[in-house]
Amino acid sequence: MSLLDIAKLPTAENSAIQLNAADNIAVARVPLAEGQELRVSGVEIKVRNPVPAGHKVAIKPIAAGETVHRYGQVIGRAKTAIEPGQHIHVHNLAFEELSFNYEFPAAEVPYPAAPAKMPTFMGYQREDGRAGTRNFVAVVAASNCAAHTAELIARSYENTAMPPGVDGVVAFPHGEGCAHTIGPDTDQLRRTLAGILAHPNVGAAIILGLGCEVNQIDHYLGANAPRSSRLMGMTLQNTGGTRASVDYARKYINEQIEMLAAEKRVELPANLITVGLNCGGSDSFSGITANPALGHASDLLAKIGAASVLAETTEIFGAEHLLVKRSRNRETAERLLGFVKSYKDYLRQFAGSSFNDNPSPGNKEGGLTNIVEKSLGAVAKGGTSTLNEVLDYAERIHGPGFCFMNTPGYDPASLTGLAAGGSNVIVFTTGRGSAIGFPTVPVIKIATNTSMYKRMSDNMDINAGRIADGDATVEGIGQEIYDMILRVASGEITCAERLGHKEFVPWRIGPMM
Repeated sequence: MSLLDIAKLPTAENSAIQLNAADNIAVARVPLAEGQELRVSGVEIKVRNPVPAGHKVAIKPIAAGETVHRYGQVIGRAKTAIEPGQHIHVHNLAFEELSFNYEFPAAEVPYPAAPAKMPTFMGYQREDGRAGTRNFVAVVAASNCAAHTAELIARSYENTAMPPGVDGVVAFPHGEGCAHTIGPDTDQLRRTLAGILAHPNVGAAIILGLGCEVNQIDHYLGANAPRSSRLMGMTLQNTGGTRASVDYARKYINEQIEMLAAEKRVELPANLITVGLNCGGSDSFSGITANPALGHASDLLAKIGAASVLAETTEIFGAEHLLVKRSRNRETAERLLGFVKSYKDYLRQFAGSSFNDNPSPGNKEGGLTNIVEKSLGAVAKGGTSTLNEVLDYAERIHGPGFCFMNTPGYDPASLTGLAAGGSNVIVFTTGRGSAIGFPTVPVIKIATNTSMYKRMSDNMDINAGRIADGDATVEGIGQEIYDMILRVASGEITCAERLGHKEFVPWRIGPMM
């Protein structure tokens, strides 16, 4: 079930929104002035101090030490007694790490039956059975030592008109690939780069090394090749240095562009779309507008057997019990909890770090007090469908339906994991305003509030803030998102693509030698 009480969602006349009948707080839809009279769920309240838009206001007396509820869930304990009408935030709400009696699935949930009429989109059929929504040549650096040359290769095509059907030549520079220990960190980098090289939105690729780094290009060639055709490996040391490598790579790329130009979009079943779900620069409206709307779109994808993939392990903390309850079977639930535990162990390596280091200052300014409150809103992106699959960072996504991937909350690294796993479209919700994209995957931006949408309209594709304005519904915006996913998969350009955003950051987890 949704955490939102649909009957409580705002109309244009509401100044504050009680999201669930069990809540002892409401969320300010607009800034509330001291002395302002509110009517929330039939109760009259006088605002005792100014409350910024998106922040919480008490609607019932809350004793010191009593739990505070949002979405019908505990988000912390009152540090002091709080009277109705008082602003609730970091000054009077304490974070508390919760423990849960998890409700594991009693029996395995079957996969849903395919719909009688499958929607379609226009995409590129790939040899491994997946579908591309774009058609790029990718130049992937094996290490930081090859990153500059990879960028030079891609830049050499910046003023070259591409034939119809070819989206361009893009570089994947990064700061990793050497001074790694041989083990989990190198394995994860190799899995990530292999996923980029074999991505369905990539028609041809080069793996470019220096020649002496830890991450040798041989890992991606021969029997280890992530793709069976249109992959070439080269090193600067064997090819003659930077300029010679650019010239050598261009000969290969020019041949590939001709071949890619011969490929055409064809009508394909929409269950070949794999959608990454991400949020960043979140605010309190994220869990009220854009995230639930994206969750509705995720449910629509699940109904047709398309994959939608929730990420950011740091942003399910405190809400993981809701995903456990929705898991397809006990094994899926246990793997999810295993990633939460391993992330806690990971953070303990760094003195003073905890999940509650997230939310960021911007998140807090937007009304999110602690990680539990943020997570409860973040998981709404996954809708209400059964959790069918749990994946490690950059693992190949199989589907069908709703999945979860273990990634950091740091947006560039999270998007990189989702893309490497095979997401051919990503939908990204933001309340503060994030301008991120990805080199080969279209990223659809959803604004959580109308104020930010108007300020950053050049970066935003859909305004879910209309829900908080009382001008649209969660289901209506969710349908808009779903429809746009199909159009973008068929070639419609997103704002992030038009602006040239190409952020790529592999997750570095280990020591530096």
